[in-house]
Amino acid sequence: MRTSAALSDLADTMRRMTVRSDATLEWQLRDVVVETAVDETVKAAVDAVLKHMHGAGSSKRRGGRELVRLLEEARGTAAGAGEWQVVRLVQDAIEYAQGRILLYDFDDRYRLFRDGQRRELHTGFVGSTLKNVHRWLVDSAREFLAEHPGAGTEELLEHFRAQGEDAQFLQAPADRPGRYVIPRGHAEMMLWLERIIRSGRIDIADPAAEARRIIASPEALALLAAEDQGRLLLQAAELRRRAARLRELRTVVEDPRAAEADLQRALEGQHWIFGGRFVGEAAQRRLVPGDEVDIPLIRGDGALHVVELKRAMGFRTPLVKRYRNAWVPGGAVNDALAQAINYLTGLDENRERIRADLGIETRRAGALVLVGHPALHPDVPEEEINEALRTFNSHITRVEVLTYKELLDNAERSLAGENPV
Repeated sequence: MRTSAALSDLADTMRRMTVRSDATLEWQLRDVVVETAVDETVKAAVDAVLKHMHGAGSSKRRGGRELVRLLEEARGTAAGAGEWQVVRLVQDAIEYAQGRILLYDFDDRYRLFRDGQRRELHTGFVGSTLKNVHRWLVDSAREFLAEHPGAGTEELLEHFRAQGEDAQFLQAPADRPGRYVIPRGHAEMMLWLERIIRSGRIDIADPAAEARRIIASPEALALLAAEDQGRLLLQAAELRRRAARLRELRTVVEDPRAAEADLQRALEGQHWIFGGRFVGEAAQRRLVPGDEVDIPLIRGDGALHVVELKRAMGFRTPLVKRYRNAWVPGGAVNDALAQAINYLTGLDENRERIRADLGIETRRAGALVLVGHPALHPDVPEEEINEALRTFNSHITRVEVLTYKELLDNAERSLAGENPV
């Protein structure tokens, strides 16, 4: 799998994060950056940023990626003009817009330009925060020493180090509004889980992020607390997820209205369904000019394997036909085979360019054609359809033809064989 559902949701959230665009940023650009700039092209570049911020036709300032792009363009213009002070100021604006400089720090940093005075409110806020932190340190130390009367300095310091690591898992109990709890030992457990994920058979793009998600889930923690074999629990959860995806895919496959695009969406990101030979999917689908493959799989040896999708229950022509005393693939199956062979020919002819540009090996590329469903021929036993396709496959070298049902049945048997319980 390319990534788990939780990681995909996190990535989407990160992409949608709002870039900050407010009065403080506008003031810094208008009253500090523009006034500092000398070159007219630099001033024009900063004016373009300000125009974007007010380009929505309302009092609400616009942010987004375009704001960051324009700021970066203004920074480049200032660098080209040799105005390095402006470069530094615009870099501060970029970091503020992206949330890497906090409002209090940003406002305090530029207050000297405005009225020559620092804001005492900020100083008081920092002071009160430090006071509360020190109060917590003292209370926590007293609690630890009461529980461990023989503890030395190193043990006390290690206690604070562990609490600092656990602080990233801060929780807000629903029954205690306004209160926060740092759960003990979560950082150590997360590291343990991360090592399990990295060393096991579970295919997760970001083990650290997935471990953090599990630790933050009360249900997952309950499971882990009740079972010593954490690896088995994680594998069981992954197998349940894959089984659920198989059920969803069967629903799409058995829908006569499902088009090739529907089948492609259901299969994308599920390379494990095609068997253990594959380690992932290539990001690029247009490898040869004029051709776009449906699903580009990567084998364990680094070579490409193309999946060509045809309709399943919506296949309009006979999947097999009677020829003399045997069932053989129908004409449309042969057409799909020819299409896959054409793909492979194009990959062979463009092998050097593809390897140089994309790092994908295509000399040993193969192809899989997924087409039809045995239910299209209720008068023909399913085993005879499968046997006709197996006989057909035995006479071709780089292309295999399967029905969707046989693919899913194979994947289901594979899951049953991997059941860790």
